[in-house]
Amino acid sequence: MSEEKRRARPAVQYGPTAATVSENVKRLREVRNMTIYSLSGALGKVGRPITPSAVAKIEKQQRQVSVDDLMALAAVLRVNPSALLLPLTDDPAAGIEITGVGTVSAADAWDWMDGARPIKVDPADDSTDLLDFDLYARPSRRRRAREVPRLLTQDAGRLLLELAKEGRSGLVINPELPEDEERDDG
Repeated sequence: MSEEKRRARPAVQYGPTAATVSENVKRLREVRNMTIYSLSGALGKVGRPITPSAVAKIEKQQRQVSVDDLMALAAVLRVNPSALLLPLTDDPAAGIEITGVGTVSAADAWDWMDGARPIKVDPADDSTDLLDFDLYARPSRRRRAREVPRLLTQDAGRLLLELAKEGRSGLVINPELPEDEERDDG
């Protein structure tokens, strides 16, 4: 085969999230008192076989983790997937780097990962960012419709509540939320 026809395999680029996943897999494996071999065996039992040498490479950041690998690792290590994707801190003063996002506070990263809010909110238009996040990132039963009226103008909030009561907005109304007159918006 000539040199022109032979293509060099591009070097795999690992980002900050891959580094965090590698560290967390090793940390959680050790916390669970699992060897690389027992983790490999457990992954095989759940239908996602990864050889012991591949597990070692994951921990050394020499092998990428596919989304299916990530889910199986989380299941076998008995954690949620976000426990593999983020460092084990939610200190607002701690900055963490996330692939595609940059450096953000650990608290903001966990809020985003837990589905509480978007990772970045435009300070000039935060009500739209929050509403958009709720509509497209959360199933209808997990949206926080009770907070929407506080985030929007009163008129828009009332309109959304009326649509929700009629079942036309996709939002779920919290029956414990007081009406506008009773609620303290301060």
